[in-house]
Amino acid sequence: MTAIAGLTGALREPEGRNAGMRPEVPGLDLPPLYREVRLREAGDAFAHARAIAAEAGAGTLVWSRSPRLFDVAVVLEPAMPLGRARSALYVGMSSLADALALHAPPENPISFVWPDLIEVNGGAVGGVRLAWDEVGELRAPAWMVLHAGLRLVLDDGAEPGETPGVTALAEEGYGELDAATLAESYARHLMAGLHDWQDQGFQAVATRYLERLDRPRAAQRGLDPSGDLLLRAEDGTQARHALAPALAAPSWLGVAGLDA
Repeated sequence: MTAIAGLTGALREPEGRNAGMRPEVPGLDLPPLYREVRLREAGDAFAHARAIAAEAGAGTLVWSRSPRLFDVAVVLEPAMPLGRARSALYVGMSSLADALALHAPPENPISFVWPDLIEVNGGAVGGVRLAWDEVGELRAPAWMVLHAGLRLVLDDGAEPGETPGVTALAEEGYGELDAATLAESYARHLMAGLHDWQDQGFQAVATRYLERLDRPRAAQRGLDPSGDLLLRAEDGTQARHALAPALAAPSWLGVAGLDA
């Protein structure tokens, strides 16, 4: 686990920061390099994590206790230039999918729409987004926030199938899965994914992500170290989709019916 610190400059032991933030009631069962910040049901994990990232430091995991939404944000401190560090998005996507797969009903596919949308059984349920300390592409940001959001249940009054292409985990057989259990699984998979990135290089990150990528489709697909998506058609035509501008407006916030 300590190897993660080499990649992210991150997930360090506390060093006295974030004192008093851990809730007094029993918290999540997390690996020791994480520090939990629990919000009330109406809390906004993404906004809170961005507000405290510089002070709280790497390994801080913020989550809200909402029974309707999975809302988790993790602070990282990348030891690499921003242009490459944005690929943490792909680690977050694969880690969240792997955590879901632990609790998935049989034959219930989990897939991605590039770059940030997660689908379960063909319906959008949420995704992952990033925020970072503003620096140039060639400098390492002082902090990044990796946020994962999923719809656990449909809104009150909504009927299954009412919004084509959009679903919730409870509608796809995850009815017993709560946000706390999923947060614990996700934290462990995220730690393992960051370790693999450091130990095996970016190709390990790309391979795991591309295995679940459903759209866009092409004869050949790849990711370059900056996170851009590379497509080659049957006729040899090539296309590049840049990651950085795509992250400016996360696609899943609207598609999955989740508020920004």
